[in-house]
Amino acid sequence: MKRFFVCLSIFLFVFSGIAIAEEKAKVPNLKIPSAEVLKSVNQELVTATVGDPKTFNPITSSETSSSAIYGYVFEGLIEQDPITLEFEPNLAKRWEVDKSGLIWTFYLRDDVKWNDGQHKFTAKDVLFTLNAIYGVPNGMQDILTIDGKKIEAKIINDFTIQFILPVRFAPFLSVMQWPILPEFVLGESLKNGTFESQWNISTNPKKLIGTGPYKLVEYESTQHAKYERNPHYWKKDEKGNKLPYIEKRTILIVQDANTAFLKFKKGETHFYSPSPEYVAELEDNQDKLKIVVKEIGIGLGVEFLVFNRNPKYYKKEDKKTNPKLLWFEDLNFLKAVNHAIDKESIIVSVLYGMGKIAPAIIAPSNHIFTNKDLKDYKYDPDLAEEILEKAGYIDRDNDGIREDENGSKLEFDLSTNAGNNTREKLCSIIKQDLEDIGIKVNFRPLEFNTLVQKLMDNYEWDAIVIGLTGGSEPHNGANVYKSSGKLHVWNPAQEKPATKWEEELDRLVSQGAQELDLEKRIKIYHHLQEILHENLPFIVLPRSISYTAYNKNIENYFSTVFGTYKLERIFLNK
Repeated sequence: MKRFFVCLSIFLFVFSGIAIAEEKAKVPNLKIPSAEVLKSVNQELVTATVGDPKTFNPITSSETSSSAIYGYVFEGLIEQDPITLEFEPNLAKRWEVDKSGLIWTFYLRDDVKWNDGQHKFTAKDVLFTLNAIYGVPNGMQDILTIDGKKIEAKIINDFTIQFILPVRFAPFLSVMQWPILPEFVLGESLKNGTFESQWNISTNPKKLIGTGPYKLVEYESTQHAKYERNPHYWKKDEKGNKLPYIEKRTILIVQDANTAFLKFKKGETHFYSPSPEYVAELEDNQDKLKIVVKEIGIGLGVEFLVFNRNPKYYKKEDKKTNPKLLWFEDLNFLKAVNHAIDKESIIVSVLYGMGKIAPAIIAPSNHIFTNKDLKDYKYDPDLAEEILEKAGYIDRDNDGIREDENGSKLEFDLSTNAGNNTREKLCSIIKQDLEDIGIKVNFRPLEFNTLVQKLMDNYEWDAIVIGLTGGSEPHNGANVYKSSGKLHVWNPAQEKPATKWEEELDRLVSQGAQELDLEKRIKIYHHLQEILHENLPFIVLPRSISYTAYNKNIENYFSTVFGTYKLERIFLNK
């Protein structure tokens, strides 16, 4: 039920780039609960998420506040094991590719019903979902478009479908995890142009028809989402018991990360991904709280500072004379900002020592594709001031704030999602560090969906601290890298590349997708990271070490930085 492309996240923005397993990892032995346990122990699992969804539509959503709610309702053709990183059958029972590498044939399961219990899942639903992806604006298009060409699909029979690629496409299996939607429910809306408005948050949850393990039965804004086991779900365990074991799920919708922590600490939720500030308290109270806390590795996500380089913003409301675009495009300004930020201080005071400086945009956990040779812009406020002075940013009136050559004071607004303590602390450090070198920063935290609206819709922002989440394939970051990408956050959805280096990024994205030789692919993505590191469309902040915490009575719960292993096999014991 994971999103397969880069999307906005409450805690992290969403980005791909994780390791290919160097040797096959061992998968855990899963327990099969006794009938007595399933009967005597209330099998209701409770978790929490921050913020309301913006939509229930998996195609049009671009933020994990939405996918956190609808994710258990839908499935893809294949899925990726978060331990071995291998691709496994799901709605497709197997697949094959011809010698050309262009024609992929997927053989679908013939025993899957939609959760209405009346309609069978068929190849028609797969074709419809692909057409929907190409039919309305969404982030998946960037990943499923190769050299400007679409992937074609042809139905062979009810349970066989072929995909015809325009060119060989290295990450094809990785991108085939998109959620399949029911043609019999949404097909007409795609034809009449109303698909984008379908399954909005005012939709009766019971009308969400999927093949996933759960049905959404109740949604109350700012309160909760409630689920019941899909009685028609097709998966079974080794003994033929129907899955999932958990009969009911509740996701509490909370205002901020601190509330999520308090809910877990009070025993109101069963598992939780603590940010660094909460880890020590949970570790020290494991016996008292009857929980387990485990370190699972350096997180795949990356927090970053990004400046708005979108001309559409500066042309609105007579903002043609707004000098900020000139600053934010000036590499001298960006380098000075990077040198001014004390990243070691961030690790100590924000990440509580649980962090690592790693300037490459692809996470160090992705030891195959991450560029280890990139050197961080070391903390040096004197050098930062020297760079600004040489570039003409001088405090001309001795008020402590620098002016550019036209006399405009270096001052901008900085935002992040309110209630995210880690990000708010990051912003406080950035604000102080920049004001120490003569740049005035107005910190204005915003509710997450308001932040997303500014970032994605009206472009009314100066600078933001946000992040990218991780995935399993560098190409899944195409909607961030490509100049036409909706998540090319500093200047999204360009009709043509605004700069030479963005044009080169576009070329590398295409080249990396088509290159089948691993060593050559590595070089391509290393070069891509070099370009980002040199041109600084975002300033990478220290990465945190990830932890998971869970109630001791949870069985079969195995979490990695890549995801949670077989959620449908989790159950509650005495």
